[in-house]
Amino acid sequence: MQRSMQQRIMQRRTFLTLSAAAATGAVLSFEADAGVPKPYSFEAAPPMDNINAYMRWMQDNRGEDPRYLRARFERFQNMVGNRDVWDARDKRAFLMTPREEFCQPESRSIIYDVNYHDIGFGVTITGPRVVGRMTSSIEVKMGEKVLEVGTGSGYQSAYLSNLTDKVWTIEIIKPLSERTRGRYDALIRNGYTEYQSINTKQADGYYGWEEAAPFDKIIVTCGIDHIPPPLLQQLKIGGIMVIPVGPPGAQHILKVVKDEGAGGQIGVRRSDIYNGRPVPFVPFTKLEGETVKGTHNK
Repeated sequence: MQRSMQQRIMQRRTFLTLSAAAATGAVLSFEADAGVPKPYSFEAAPPMDNINAYMRWMQDNRGEDPRYLRARFERFQNMVGNRDVWDARDKRAFLMTPREEFCQPESRSIIYDVNYHDIGFGVTITGPRVVGRMTSSIEVKMGEKVLEVGTGSGYQSAYLSNLTDKVWTIEIIKPLSERTRGRYDALIRNGYTEYQSINTKQADGYYGWEEAAPFDKIIVTCGIDHIPPPLLQQLKIGGIMVIPVGPPGAQHILKVVKDEGAGGQIGVRRSDIYNGRPVPFVPFTKLEGETVKGTHNK
């Protein structure tokens, strides 16, 4: 009982520090004692068929707050029922990722609802159902290299780090990139060692991450009216990209598969993961010098 109380105290201290950084945009630099009771393992998975068993496992193994665990599991059940997540590995990744650590303090109590939530800097954290469906659609395997364009809150790459140990993510807004990197580092020090696999960079994501390419999978979390050629070039043959494509506020999330034909011709196959239903995303902005200005729409 004493150990459990100490874990809750450490977790509360970490939350307060994270909350202060989120409000100010500061980069976290404190050294925290590990608050996660057991070392991370890709082989370990929580129960998925019973909420009470899940909550006990997560408290024992991850030291997390039962308030958010209950909300996470209830959203998980809804997502499974709506086919937003279907593979066992993707289900595990959703259940292992503390979404409440990647939002503004005022959003924590409602962060598992279906809405997008403001995280500052004019951008949002995408709703969990959309994140789940986009992530499940790229079918990430262990050891695959995955690029995310649009780090934002950091939640998407945290989710990906429960699927593979090779994650790269780009954020165009410098103070947001620094804040999110600080959040990863603080959580790593608190025992979330899976986030050590996340490589971050502040840059214009339209041009990808050439020095780390090619990638097995790419996930784009901002809307644009075309598929950026550099991203398609950096996707491996047989690789999969998900990207919101269309006019502002009414994009369609496309699953793009890069193929090589018998004659060596490169082609792409496109499908809509929502069967034609538009889903709004923040715009795919661009850098002019060091200033974020305009979008990459044609």
